[in-house]
Amino acid sequence: MVSRMFRMETGVDKERLALLRSRLAATNTAASPAIRALRGTADDEEVPLALWALDQAGGLAAGLAAHTWGRWLHVNHLWVDDRHRGAGLGSGLLAEAERVAHEDRGCRNSRVETWDFQAPGFYRAQGYELVSVIPDYPEGVKEFTLTKRLG
Repeated sequence: MVSRMFRMETGVDKERLALLRSRLAATNTAASPAIRALRGTADDEEVPLALWALDQAGGLAAGLAAHTWGRWLHVNHLWVDDRHRGAGLGSGLLAEAERVAHEDRGCRNSRVETWDFQAPGFYRAQGYELVSVIPDYPEGVKEFTLTKRLG
């Protein structure tokens, strides 16, 4: 319960969100020697990474959207068109993202979240290990977090 000395508000406020992020970053930096060492380095920048597989007509057959930060590859989205599943596009895109992250960006690990109806088995087959399961996220679905050591 919040004291009556404070007023609660809802709503998106870009200025307040920027202030919130800034203050949280400062608090985290002060609290963690590891985060403090990371701040101001190239590894502290979140750098996008995207790969595309195009069919012969130039249409999107598969794609991967990720980012690197803190010497980690974070796979945000990996999709393969139904017509091209089983052709190795997903594993090829993932392997190339891991290679770029490791060789070009110095990443040591990779992580991904996936739902139970999506691809936890696919990621396990690519060498990822299960580190957490969140039941009912959303209700009736399980979310898996998997990680992999690169190199």
